[in-house]
Amino acid sequence: MSNSVNNAPAAHSAGAEESRPSLAALLLDPSFWADWASIVGLVGLVIVFGIAQPVFLSVANLQALLLAAAILVVLSIGQTFVVATSGIDLSLAAAVMLGAIILGLVNAAGHGIFIACVLALLATSAIGFLNGLIITAGKIPDFVVTLGTLSGITGLGLILSGGEPTMVGSTFLLRLASGSFGPFGYPVWVAIAAVIVAHVALYHTRFGVHLLATGGQVESAGALGIRTNRVKIAAYTISGFCAGIAAILLVARIGSAEPQINTSLLLNSVAAVVLGGVSLFGGRASILGPAIGALMLTALVNGLTLLNVSAFYQPLAVGAIVVLAALIMRYQK
Repeated sequence: MSNSVNNAPAAHSAGAEESRPSLAALLLDPSFWADWASIVGLVGLVIVFGIAQPVFLSVANLQALLLAAAILVVLSIGQTFVVATSGIDLSLAAAVMLGAIILGLVNAAGHGIFIACVLALLATSAIGFLNGLIITAGKIPDFVVTLGTLSGITGLGLILSGGEPTMVGSTFLLRLASGSFGPFGYPVWVAIAAVIVAHVALYHTRFGVHLLATGGQVESAGALGIRTNRVKIAAYTISGFCAGIAAILLVARIGSAEPQINTSLLLNSVAAVVLGGVSLFGGRASILGPAIGALMLTALVNGLTLLNVSAFYQPLAVGAIVVLAALIMRYQK
C-alpha cells in the first residue's frame, strides 16, 4: 500500500480513503483478532469481572493476580521460542516438576539453596537440549518426542522423590515468594525481566532472526546457511531453562517440591502463546503477546473464583479459551 501511495501522490487522498478499512470491516477481520486477541480478551475480562465483583479491581487482588501469573508468563516465554520454530514442547510441566524435585532433594541434602537452584536449572535445560537433539537428529516429530519425554520425566521424578513431597526451608525462597520491590512482588519482577530478555533475544539478535526464519521455512533457512538444527536445539534448551525458573518460583510459592505434574501449566502455556499472536505453524512470534495471554488466563480463573464459581467448572471456561485460541490459530496460518 505504501508503495502505491508514494508512486501516486496526486491520488493520495482518494487512495487512502479507499484503502482505509472501516471500523466494522476491521472488527470482522479475523487477522485483527489474531493480532489483538490477548489484549482484547484481558481488557474484556477486567471490565466484566470488575463490574460483577468490584473487589477484583482492588490493589490487593491485582497484586495477587500478577503473582499467580508470574510462573505461567515464564513458561509461555519458553513455549514461544519452541512454537516459533513450528514445534511444541509437551514436556514443560514435567520439567517443572523434575526441576522442583531436584531443587528440594539437593537442598535437603545440605548443599545449599544456591547449588540446588543451579542444578535444577541445569537439569531442566538438559531436558530441553535432549528434546531438541532427538527431534533434529532423529527427524522425529516434536509431539512424539516431547510426549515421550513427559512420560519419562514423570517416572524419573517419582523414582527420585519416592512419590513423596520434599519440604524446602529456605530464607532465600521465602523472601523470593513474599518479598516485593515497589508495587510488585519479586516473582513479578522475575517475569518482567524474562519478558525483556526474551524480547531482545527474539527481535534484536541474529539468533532471533534465524529462529523465525527456521520456523517460517526451514528449507529456505537452511539454503541461506542458517544451521536450523542448532536453532531448534537452542529453542528447546531455552524452553527447558524457563521451566527451571518456573520450578524455582513454584517451590518458593508453595514451600515444597511436589512429585506431581500440574497439567494446567502445559495447557495454559500453549493457550497463552496462541492467544498472544504466535502462530503454531512457526515463523511468527511475540513475547509480550503470550505474557498478556498468560495474564488473561490467570485473570479468568481469579475472577471466577471471586464469583464463587466452583473449581470443577473453571476448567470448562479455560477450555473454551483454548478452543478460541485454536480458532484464532486457524486464521494465522
